[in-house]
This record gives sequence, structure tokens and C-alpha cells, in this order.
Amino acid sequence: MIEELVVLVDEQNNVLGTTPKQTVHGLSTALHRAFSAFIFNSKGEILLQQRSHLKQTWPLVWSNSCCGHPGPGESNIDTAKRRLSFELGLSVDFLEEVAPYRYSFSRFGVMENEICPIIVGFTDSLAIPNPDEVEAVEYKSWQEFLGEIRNDPDDKWSEWCKEEAEILVKNPRFLELYNLHTQKNV
Repeated sequence: MIEELVVLVDEQNNVLGTTPKQTVHGLSTALHRAFSAFIFNSKGEILLQQRSHLKQTWPLVWSNSCCGHPGPGESNIDTAKRRLSFELGLSVDFLEEVAPYRYSFSRFGVMENEICPIIVGFTDSLAIPNPDEVEAVEYKSWQEFLGEIRNDPDDKWSEWCKEEAEILVKNPRFLELYNLHTQKNV
């Protein structure tokens, strides 16, 4: 198996080097590149995942459809396609990067520190979760999901997922794509 590398960057997203993925997340985590995908079906439902209990970061926490790290020279869209296939068995024809995002959170003694653009995609294919990556999946209406994350006293949801969803709610390009690709309006 090829060792997965994470691209280290500065605040302007300039490459500083790489490091093995398994060494990047800890009590203190160097800033690195990532992506975060929100995948919807034609009914306007979002695909959500509960992260595997085997994950180093945020195990068993519910989050958006898929997240991951681009390798050296890999685009965010290519990375999203690779990770959606690996984690969820999905082939998604339409993916678009719709918003920038930068965050840093700590939970369970592990820090995430990422420049993490938000990608939106649409497919009616059913997810087939990889148990090493995903504990469970669920489809919810966009409005039901927004209600849940806005009233989350138990921290069921990842912090980045909640912040990114609120960014999407105000993003004109997301609203345009959602209305174009679904049978429901936001």
C-alpha cells in the first residue's frame, strides 16, 4: 500500500512540504490542505456519514458526506472523486468547488487545522460505506439537517460540518446548483 501524504501549507496556501497522513493529526497539527464534500440526491437530500470508530480524528461523530486530503499535485475535485469512491463507493459525475473555508478545531485530544474548500456534488447512486472509514450513512432533507446542526447540544456533528453548512446556506452558487440539480427548493 502506498503511504498517503498530506500537503503542508502556510496561511496563503503556499506549499511548505508534505508529511505522512498518519503523523499529521495530534495535539498540535500543522496547517494542511483538505476538502469537504456535501453530496445531494435529486430529492434534495444530503448524504451524511458517521465517521468510523477506527478514525484517528472525530471517531463516531456525524459529519458531511466526505472529507479528505489532496496529495501532492492532486486537485480538490480529483481528491473528492477518489475519496467518495473509497469511502462511500460513489461515482459522482458533478462536483464543483463552491466556497473557500479555513478552520482549526480540537476534540478528543486531536487537532484539525486545515484549508478546506467546500465541494458540492449530486448523484442518485446509493452509498456503499467502507467500514474502515464510515460507521453509518443517512440521507436527510436539507432543512431537517440544518435544524439538527443548529440545535446540537451533544456535539453529535463535526464542527466543520456545521460551519460549512451555514456557509452554503448563504452561498449564491450553492443555491443555484441545488435548485438546478434537485426537485426541491432550499
